[in-house]
Amino acid sequence: MRLAAVLPTIDEESSLPRVLPRAREIADIVVIADGGSTDRTVEAARDGGARVVESASGRGRQLNAGARAALASGADVLLFVHADTLLPERARRSVEVAIADGAVGGGFEVRFDDPRRIFALGARIVNLRTRLLRAPLGDQAQFATGDAFRAVEGFREWPILEDLDLMRRLRQRGPIAVLRPPAMTAARRFVERGITRTIVTNWSIWALYLLGVDPARLARLYPHIR
Repeated sequence: MRLAAVLPTIDEESSLPRVLPRAREIADIVVIADGGSTDRTVEAARDGGARVVESASGRGRQLNAGARAALASGADVLLFVHADTLLPERARRSVEVAIADGAVGGGFEVRFDDPRRIFALGARIVNLRTRLLRAPLGDQAQFATGDAFRAVEGFREWPILEDLDLMRRLRQRGPIAVLRPPAMTAARRFVERGITRTIVTNWSIWALYLLGVDPARLARLYPHIR
């Protein structure tokens, strides 16, 4: 299995030194899909041994650009990693076993990088939701086989919810795996905007999306915190 890690970035110079070495340990190919950084993100990525592709901003667009580059380089499996998410050390083995068992995609359980109890509780709720719905989201290091990703024609290039939409379409192709040990993701969006407010906003957006509201309208509800 030839595994590619694809990381979308905008101004992630400070995050890459932490997450990029782990991605390089796990993946055969590491692609940074940059959406127009104004800091030293691109230089840090190249210094860290990653291939850089430049794209119009927008996570769906960037992930598709990175996926195209990875597939063109011979990747069999795509692992999508947010620039503030640290993969577990055994991530590759977990993905290999899931795919051998028939999964076409999936993601990891999550834990937050903040030690407060509220975030431990939040992680438990996220992980329960993930297992019930079989829909790991973007900050849970989603993965897909190259064949399944091509079959669903990649991410929708939406301003928001491209991760949930991808999992919903992959579920139509085959089993979705939820893996352990968890990936560790930053709690910064909760800290910067407020824990309760962020949770309520997230759940409201998901509910409205499932009721058929256009993601372009829903994006107005979400703050631009990476």
